[in-house]
This record gives sequence, C-alpha cells and structure tokens, in this order.
Amino acid sequence: MSASPEGHTTGSAPERTVRFVMPGNVDDPAAPSGGNVYDRRVCRELPRLGWRVREHAVDGEWPRPGAGSRAEVARVLRETPDGGVVLLDGLVACGLPEVVVPEASRLRLAVLVHLPLGDETGLAPAVAAELDAAERRTLRSAAATVATSAWAAGRLTEHHGLVPGRVGVAAPGTDAAPLAPGTTTGTATSSATGPASGPRLLCVASVTPRKAQHTLVEALGAVADLPWTCELVGGVDHDPGYVARVEELIAAHGLADRVSLTGPRSGAALEASYAAADLLVLASRAETFGMVATEALARGVPVMATAAGGLPEAVGQAPDGGVPGALVPPEDPTALAAALHRWLTDPAERHRAKAAARQRRTALPGWDATARSLAAALEQLRQEPLLETV
Repeated sequence: MSASPEGHTTGSAPERTVRFVMPGNVDDPAAPSGGNVYDRRVCRELPRLGWRVREHAVDGEWPRPGAGSRAEVARVLRETPDGGVVLLDGLVACGLPEVVVPEASRLRLAVLVHLPLGDETGLAPAVAAELDAAERRTLRSAAATVATSAWAAGRLTEHHGLVPGRVGVAAPGTDAAPLAPGTTTGTATSSATGPASGPRLLCVASVTPRKAQHTLVEALGAVADLPWTCELVGGVDHDPGYVARVEELIAAHGLADRVSLTGPRSGAALEASYAAADLLVLASRAETFGMVATEALARGVPVMATAAGGLPEAVGQAPDGGVPGALVPPEDPTALAAALHRWLTDPAERHRAKAAARQRRTALPGWDATARSLAAALEQLRQEPLLETV
C-alpha cells in the first residue's frame, strides 16, 4: 500500500481526515459564543461519521490578528500535505486572504462562516469595508463555504458573488433538555404586587451593539407598569462603552431592581437561568442563526425575537404551523414593547406561545444532523479536483 495526499490511501478504504483551524479561545468559559460551541461540537461529532479531526486552535485577536497568529495559520496550512482537506473557522480564515488564498490551489479548503465579518455592528466604516473585502477574497478562493443557516448561505452567495453550489448549510443542532418549570404566576396586569411576582424574562447574548440590549431596555421601560423581571446573561468585556450605555438606560428607566446584567454563564448556572425563564427575548440587529433561541425552545421556553437574519429559521414553527413565541422588526423598541405587552397581559397568548414552544421542542434537530451536513460538504470536497484560485 502506498501513500498519497492526506485523506487518501491506495490499496484500502480512503481515510477521511480534516484539519480544523479554530480561534484559540474555543474552550474559554469566559468567552462563550455560539461559534465556539458549534466548533467544539462538530469536533466531537465528525469522528462518529468516520472523520479524523486534527484540531488547530490558534490564539489571536480575530479577525484582525497579529503577526504571530498569522504565522501560525500559515504554518498549519504549509505543513498540510498536498490535497489535504482543511476546514477553517471564518473568523480566522476571512481576515487572512494573504495567507489562505495562496494555498487554495494546493489544498482542499472549506470555510465555516458563523457571521459575515462586515455584519458585526459597531465597526468603523473603513474597518467594516476592509474586513468585507478580505472575506470576499478568501471565500472566492476557497473550494467550499459552509454557512450556519439558509439565510446566511444566500447572503454570502449574493453579497460576495459566490457560486451557489459551493455554499452549503449546516445549521446548529440542539441538545435534548428537560422542560423549564419557569414560574407559576398569573396574568401580569398590575405592578401592585411587585415586579418580583411577575414572569421572568431572559436574554442570553454578549452585551454588544449587535445584540441590541439597549432596544430591549427601551421596550422594557415602556411596560414598566407591569410586573416582570429580566436577566441579561452574557459577556460584558467586548465593548465596555456599550455596556455602560445599557446600564445608564436601565437606571434612566428606573429598572435597576428588575433588570440585571449577570455576565457570562455556562454549565449549571446557565441551565438554572433557562429553568427559571418564562420567555427568552432577543433584540438582535443581526444574527446568522441564533443558537440561544433553539436552546430555549429545547426547554419549552417560548422565544420573542427580532426577524433579523437567520433568527426566524432558529425560532421556526411548531408542527401545527404556530410560531413558538413572536417575531418583531429589528431596531424597533415600540414594536418589541407592544409584543411584550401582549404576552404579559394576555393569558391566551402566553398559553399559545408555550404550547407552540413545546411542540417545536420535539422537532429540533440534534448535533448529529449538523455533523452529517458538514460531513457531506467535506466528502464532496474530498472527492472533487482542486479548484483554480480565483
């Protein structure tokens, strides 16, 4: 038996090997993110489908790393045998076209895009344009692009002029979870009983402009006459100035005793937050998918979210066609406040949303489905001839 490029052998069944290049903080509990969870889970699931995964977690300030990080990615690619299959997290790959593109004619490169770089909010226009151009150059050179929602696949294809057949979809999966007991409060019709007696609202998202907690606080201020509490769970280190703005809004609306910023949570602490929740609320301005929506639905917790990007896909529909919560326009605190008011004051709406969430719970795909979709894209890539660099 003789050797051939990585992922192939002659005289026996071919070996399926993929090198997966990820951000170095993929396992950092202080920096939880949907992208990190996704990367770690597919590393676990792909071997069950016959793929050997060689992990390369590279430290750096992605997507604009320093020289050392660039050199490390270049080393990983340079040391991959000709024809080898490489999966690169888009946060790493799309900021390094000068490193990735020269290898595209030698290696079988796939880029996993969690969020188009230019869609991150709070970027200076010049920085957004620079990242967008770098992403376009990288994705046009890669043999395959994998997006985490159908919306994102369409967005990348149209925006960057990609070949549709080279953009696949591998949506995030969801782990089975016990039903969240939530609270047993009745209709929220008055604040006379005190906010602590009302329903418990939960937002799980890093406190950044893209997640738009300021819109949520504005909406909560408009329903302050009703009883409720709201917990904002998520990292507070990414944009301290924005965090300060959210804290100022909470104080300005007199909600300090009802809205709490807890910082990031994971494991048992995050499970406890979901278990206590009656409604997940997401005010995001942009989302490729929105994994926290499916995490809530897996526990039977309805979701009120903006119809931004791939969020409607994540929220989905119950088998009977009902929305397991509500969708509202992004960047519209008035619309969000109206939806909250209806949910807080209408027992029939709360019952409908909860029933739909419990139905949706039964139809959520697991991470095995994600891995199958990703493995199919990698297998197609492995079988195809190398592409010419664009």
